[in-house]
Amino acid sequence: MSRVGNKIILIANGITVSREGDVVTVKGPKGTLSERISSEIDLEIGDGSVALKRKDDKTESRAVHGLARALVANMVRGVTQPFTKELEIQGVGYRADMAGRTLKLLLGFSHPVEMQVPEGLEVSVDRNVIVKIEGINRMQVGQFAADVRSLRPPEPYKGKGVRYVGEQVRRKVGKAGATA
Repeated sequence: MSRVGNKIILIANGITVSREGDVVTVKGPKGTLSERISSEIDLEIGDGSVALKRKDDKTESRAVHGLARALVANMVRGVTQPFTKELEIQGVGYRADMAGRTLKLLLGFSHPVEMQVPEGLEVSVDRNVIVKIEGINRMQVGQFAADVRSLRPPEPYKGKGVRYVGEQVRRKVGKAGATA
């Protein structure tokens, strides 16, 4: 029995949830999100709440029950308050800058890396080393943050690179002869 799938999703005023076929649409003050949900899951929309129920106890429907509930809950939360990820750039000469809808990163390569910001996301740079990514779609925010981090993940010897704010990087000791 799915503990996550059985939780009821509370809906604030001003948010509408609807289902047409396999597509669930959530509209709110920040925007509209749509996601395809398995036909094995029923959506029961009540006054101020949404419950997701399985049609049967097959393995496929049990497998997607918690996932479907989590996707709908993230959509409901996203249309009221945006999701955010913050990245920190560490390293001498490493920095970031915004030019329109382009994120320009200097990460120790021979050229600056330019990334187009996807539609639906807002990116801001603070003090040239903190990159803040905001958006209503949790998957899109997380994927763009992971793409930026993958350009130069933190290395274990000096800790240089792009990391999430608050991320702990295990540091390795260098060569034993290097300190003498």
